[in-house]
Amino acid sequence: MPQLDFGNPLLLAQVVWLGIIFLVLYLLLSRWALPQVGAVLAHRAETIAADLDVARRAKEEADAAVAELTRATREAHAGAQAEIAAAVAAAKAKTDAESADLNAKLDAQIAAAEERIAVARTSALGALEQVAVETAREVVGRLIGSSLDPALVPQAVAGVLAARAK
Repeated sequence: MPQLDFGNPLLLAQVVWLGIIFLVLYLLLSRWALPQVGAVLAHRAETIAADLDVARRAKEEADAAVAELTRATREAHAGAQAEIAAAVAAAKAKTDAESADLNAKLDAQIAAAEERIAVARTSALGALEQVAVETAREVVGRLIGSSLDPALVPQAVAGVLAARAK
């Protein structure tokens, strides 16, 4: 290769200057530039580590706050359920008491109405017997053309009514 002809003095000077420039650049970079870059990288690593620590602590605080909120929500829910259950029980007790009172009043009214019905029935049956006796006398008298014994008709009507009542 003609480019690497070391017999040429120009090529030899170029190679020497290349070595000198390389050595100067190496020394400048190793003694001055690379330590500054290393310091920047170390500062950046410290900043990132500090930020990660802050983020980790913030996450722990947030997790603790979420746990506290969840606990408070559960306690509030349980308290609300207890209050609702107490209110329902109180309303049920009140309703049961009112229902019992109303049932007692209705039972009293029903008993009074049954007594009135019994009195009215007895009265009606008494009047019915009287009407039946008079009707039987009249019908039998027209059918046979003569009047019956006045004591015989009430006995016959009473016997028929007694048989129907059974």
